Amino acid sequence: MESKPKCKFHLGAACLILWLPAAPNAQLFNQGDPPMTSFINRKSLLRTALLVGCALPFTFSGAFAGECPADKVGVDVTKPGPMAPEGVTDTVISSIDLTSLGTGFDGRKMRMRKLVVQPGGIVPWHAHDTRPANIYIISGAITEYRSSCAVPIEHKEGDVTAEFGKLQHWWKNNTKKPAVLISADILPPAMAPDSSM
Repeated sequence: MESKPKCKFHLGAACLILWLPAAPNAQLFNQGDPPMTSFINRKSLLRTALLVGCALPFTFSGAFAGECPADKVGVDVTKPGPMAPEGVTDTVISSIDLTSLGTGFDGRKMRMRKLVVQPGGIVPWHAHDTRPANIYIISGAITEYRSSCAVPIEHKEGDVTAEFGKLQHWWKNNTKKPAVLISADILPPAMAPDSSM
């Protein structure tokens, strides 16, 4: 019997947490904020965007990214890879400043990006401890080299992978066709937009 990928549960739980309303005693806005109707409209829009971003991976092929085989999972079992991008374009197609949501969101941005990785192209070694992301492979295929997996992980068209926590990795297009990826992430204030792949 084939087991379901664990990332589906984690992604669903993260989406649920994002969708839940704020605690009744939480301060949702400060003095000088726009009237409540405007705030609710922006808040509703943001929640809808978050829900769509979370639900998007479930609406296409239903496929999830390849996972690391259980017997190959470990800590720092793959050494850091290339530190510079090669043969990849990274285009921000949408960005929302989350500062208006209040404490905890100051300076954070929710982004959607399109990455095109040419044959032989590299998305360099990077971490996801402060920048959660969902990656959807639109077309082509790409290989992930993850710090917690002793073997490469293959991702094909239609796959989705959630990236967060103690995760460091790099990607390479080992095929003869470009790979097109959509990345939805939350950029922390300390990270420059052009320093994160």
